[in-house]
Amino acid sequence: MPQLSHQTGTSLSDINIVPFVDVVLVLLVIFMIAAPILQSGIEVDLPKTKTVKEISEDRLVITIDRGQRVYLGNEPVNIHQIGQLVHARMQNPQTDAVFLRCDETVPFGSFATVVDELRQSGIQNVSVVTEPISSRPRTR
Repeated sequence: MPQLSHQTGTSLSDINIVPFVDVVLVLLVIFMIAAPILQSGIEVDLPKTKTVKEISEDRLVITIDRGQRVYLGNEPVNIHQIGQLVHARMQNPQTDAVFLRCDETVPFGSFATVVDELRQSGIQNVSVVTEPISSRPRTR
């Protein structure tokens, strides 16, 4: 008569989560490395307003950062040459819009100088970029 073995071990119905944890950790490392790369541009705390218009088109953007440095796109430029540089990149300076991002701590004089340089070069359509009031909490 054949002998039947009686095993008292556990069944294989448990899920092995070690491969899942490995994949999650690899994805976490990838996202930690890729996140700073995806955030290109100049760090600016924009002023907050109640009315904010979403921009869906690719336009010329001038940025004035906290240190009052002026950028055209992501390139630093001289504040007194900004009008000429923007005018050279535009197809129709009378109607094409230029977006001005300015840190909320920048003195009004720097902002006014950039706008004046743009106006002197014949650019009339200057829009100021802001963010919604409820977008982020005040940290200061």
